[in-house]
Amino acid sequence: MLHARTGAVFSPQPGICYGQLGNNLPPPRKSVALIKSLKAKRVKIYDATPAILHALRNTTLQVSIMVPNQIIFNVSTNKTFSDEWVRNNVVPFYPHTLIRYLLVGNEVISSTNNDTWQHLVPAMRNVKRSLRSLGINKVKVGTPSAMDVLESSFPPSNGAFRKDIAGPIMKPMLKFLDRTKSFFFLDVYPFFAWASDPTDINLQYALFESKNITVNDSGTGLVYTNLFDQMVDAVYFGMKRLGYPKIRIFIAETGWPNNGDIDQIGANVYNAATYNRNFVKKVTTKPPVGTPARPGSILPSFIFSLYNENQKPGLGTERHFGLLYPNGSKVYDIDLSGKTPESEFRALPAPDNNTPYKGKIWCVAARGTNKTAVASALSYACSQGNNTCDPIRPGGGCFKPDSLYWHASYAFSSYWAQFRKSGGTCYFDGLATQTAKDPSYGSCKFPSVTL
Repeated sequence: MLHARTGAVFSPQPGICYGQLGNNLPPPRKSVALIKSLKAKRVKIYDATPAILHALRNTTLQVSIMVPNQIIFNVSTNKTFSDEWVRNNVVPFYPHTLIRYLLVGNEVISSTNNDTWQHLVPAMRNVKRSLRSLGINKVKVGTPSAMDVLESSFPPSNGAFRKDIAGPIMKPMLKFLDRTKSFFFLDVYPFFAWASDPTDINLQYALFESKNITVNDSGTGLVYTNLFDQMVDAVYFGMKRLGYPKIRIFIAETGWPNNGDIDQIGANVYNAATYNRNFVKKVTTKPPVGTPARPGSILPSFIFSLYNENQKPGLGTERHFGLLYPNGSKVYDIDLSGKTPESEFRALPAPDNNTPYKGKIWCVAARGTNKTAVASALSYACSQGNNTCDPIRPGGGCFKPDSLYWHASYAFSSYWAQFRKSGGTCYFDGLATQTAKDPSYGSCKFPSVTL
């Protein structure tokens, strides 16, 4: 273990993100036991759930809690509100629960409208003042950013924050982080960068597996052997460009999905295990390796995520980042301390979707779901687009069988075929699923997406 800027002993051993967007997840005490079994060093939650903070009491796990995006405005404009939030969500648990990080919002620049952005740094300042006024001085205040805060990231030495946020938001934020000796919390997902361009970005390079693939930064002469380092260094250079070259980065999220939709490339157990095991190996290496722009630096981190969370919206990968299934069993073997030799891990299933899927896909209603919810989703789908549901109206070619399941399946397929290219998903709050098996019957032909 090495020393952080504060002089405190600091471990490079990764932590775990404990999300709760599932209706089948174990209770907090069981979850904390599972976190310990993974040998995590710290845990990040996306709120300040009292039951979880109670379950973490008297453990050695360092804890990161979060102020929700929805109350950033209140926290920034009302010091009394900020004081009360800290008094209710930190004071009852501290110091017996090792709260070490308090994150204000989550990917605020990426996930909220720009009315909220101006309140982010004032909210961070108020939270820090509230902590100090209550005698709590060992909690670092920050906010997690996604990579889209950068305007340019390649080569890394060209890293620069977006013009719309660099001056008004990022510079005051960096000033605050520097003054309080906090971290720039960064969500880094090589998976998404690779999946958006699998032709030009090598998969092995994204998985920390490249033996002879390198990227040279002509601006610095630095040589990169993996995509993660390249992404992180772009942010280092972005901070340097604004006059803050020494702020440390804390990896607030990283990971790789173990499954996804049919049309999502590279989301499988083999790649997820490879990426996360190699990430653990990288950050726990002694002495620390850092990145090409910051050699020898410790990269504190959280891996996303503890569980596959079945209520996360969006594409299928969103629900499959877990190291564990909701029943607590491992998706694949991993030891976050980095001490277990890989030869002791069980064999991994061979990947079968590392190249893009070719063919047709349909979107049908999932079996066993709530009928009232399916009927509501059916109505929504039919209200969108052009003639989306004409064939399932009375007299239409797909009206029979007059069944909620079949009507919803047609509507979902028709909706998705029209809107996929503009961001529409085959999800409908978990009521729909993709299939490569044509659900058409007789003269009723279901619309499909062709890849």
